[in-house]
Order: sequence, then C-alpha cells, then structure tokens
Amino acid sequence: MIALFGGTFDPIHLGHINMAEQCLKELSLTSLSFMPNATPVHKKGPSIATEHRLAMLQLATNEESRFNIDTREITRTEPSYTVLTLQELRAEHPNTPIAFLMGMDSFNSLSSWYQWQTITQLCHIVVYARPGDKFAPCLQLTHYLAHAKVTHPDTLHQVQAGKCYFMTGEPFSAASSEIRTVIKSGQSVEPWLPESVITYINKNKLYAQ
Repeated sequence: MIALFGGTFDPIHLGHINMAEQCLKELSLTSLSFMPNATPVHKKGPSIATEHRLAMLQLATNEESRFNIDTREITRTEPSYTVLTLQELRAEHPNTPIAFLMGMDSFNSLSSWYQWQTITQLCHIVVYARPGDKFAPCLQLTHYLAHAKVTHPDTLHQVQAGKCYFMTGEPFSAASSEIRTVIKSGQSVEPWLPESVITYINKNKLYAQ
C-alpha cells in the first residue's frame, strides 16, 4: 500500500509525527510519505520559504526509516490540487492500494476540495481526529460514508481505493497555527516540536516576525 500524508507542515510538529506513526501501526504499513504542498488551494499560503519547511520535515522524519518525503507537490508552480497528485500516482501504480491520511478538519471540508469525488475513487481516505475535533460531515459526505466507511484496516489492503477508515490511535493535540503564534510571542514550544526542529527554527529565526 502507498500511504500519503499531505499538508503545509508549517512547521512540522509532534502531532504530525504521532499521526503518521499511528497510521503506520494501524494500517500495518512498510512506509509512509509526507507530501508537503507548495501553494495550498484551501488555505492561506505558507508563512516561510519552501526550503525551510522541507528542511524541518527532513529533520523531523529522519529517525523513522519508514518515513519518506514526496516532493512532487512542493516543486509544482501551479496550485497543489490533491486530485492531480493522486492521478499521477494511480498511473504509476495502477494495481496498488493508495491511502491518503488527513485530519478530521480536512475530512469535514472534503466536499469543497477540487474534484473531491474523483479523489475518493483514486484512494482510500484515512481520517485522524485530534482531541476536541468534531465529526461534522455535510450531507454529501454522509452519503459517501454510507458506502465507503470500513471499520477494519485490513479492508484497505484488499481493494485499491474507495474506502474510508477512521483511525483509533492515541491522539496528540498540536496545531501549526498555534505554534507559530507561541513562537512569535517568545514562549517555549518544546512540548509540540522535535528538538531538531526547535534548533533549526531558532538558528534561522523563523516565525519571529
């Protein structure tokens, strides 16, 4: 199975790492690819240079041999549409299941994504809920879940795409937007960031302005 975890990672934090580790465990994966995007369509753009986000991502993931970084989106000059990436991957791996990992907030807004129904036909959606996250699907997503939701991760290995699985692993509360605010105020972010990332941020004076 190919597993993707897309996001701005601005910055990568321990919540992201926990989410990815839980995905490795629950889905019995041999690898998982972090996929930083360059120009996210649904969010305000990243607050720092691409090279810094990528460097921090490399620092945060290099201790887990099963973590990889897929740079296809971060090198695009046009907006990062998830459907384009999944179409590329499906063409490269026509017979391999693909899982796309996202948080509950992203899932709740999935029906607003560009060609979202095509996305659900190209991959499995794997959803992770942080503490306090609310499950709030719209009517379209409710209809999708009626035929797509599965309760056992083994099912994701048996078909190539089309299913939705909600992870049950231990949650970790962290949000990049809050972390940026804390850094700007000069407070400690030690509980939320890997030590290597904190060192990098301090060295390069990131998020201070």
